[in-house]
Amino acid sequence: MSNGPLAVRFGAPPVYAPQAGTLAVVPLELENTGSIAWREGIHVSYHWLDDRGNPIVWDGLRTPAPELPPGGRATVGVSVRSPIPPGRYRLAFDLVAEKRAWVSELGSPLLPMDLEVAPRTGEPHASFPPGVEATPAWEEHVRRAHAEGYTVVAGSVEWHGGLLRPRPRSLAPYAPGTGRVPGFGAPLLCPSVLDGVALEPLGEVVGLPAFAAPRDEPWVYDGRAVLRARLRSGRRPL
Repeated sequence: MSNGPLAVRFGAPPVYAPQAGTLAVVPLELENTGSIAWREGIHVSYHWLDDRGNPIVWDGLRTPAPELPPGGRATVGVSVRSPIPPGRYRLAFDLVAEKRAWVSELGSPLLPMDLEVAPRTGEPHASFPPGVEATPAWEEHVRRAHAEGYTVVAGSVEWHGGLLRPRPRSLAPYAPGTGRVPGFGAPLLCPSVLDGVALEPLGEVVGLPAFAAPRDEPWVYDGRAVLRARLRSGRRPL
């Protein structure tokens, strides 16, 4: 039955067991129950809500909807990025006519699913040049951030150059701090990266490998995650 020109009916809730911050393709059945055909500009998307229906992430990723005539049905692989941090959420699938409206605002019901978003798993790796080592604080905060859902985690640098080798000016953005820095603008030094992700190298900062932050994966800079850079006798300075 039509709910107007633009309307959708979703099939049964799909099977989906998300981990925080991960990207998945979720199969979703849908039917065009409106009176007009779906054309370019119609996308399948979603909202992440709390258990009271308040939005946590309103604008989810977009997946082009198939061009369906009225009454047409299809199964679509919908790209879904799960939220950060882990916890209990409500995932609500929706259809959107770009620059016009969400179809749920036009009378079609959402497809809600109450889900437990699990901590993220995976094996992280980081490369340290000679003279650089991870502190217990680095291990703690990096491990926690990965479990929260971040693919890439970088931190600050504690400099031990002695009186003859003061802290280089180029390390100014990486002074150990009290927490996370949203939108950190400097390159990431010696980041911890989960398997399957390749970062763009940007050369070195005083001998430390530097990388660009990823564009399509969640990442975080945390000044509490401290690396120790220490000059050694007979070694060339970093």
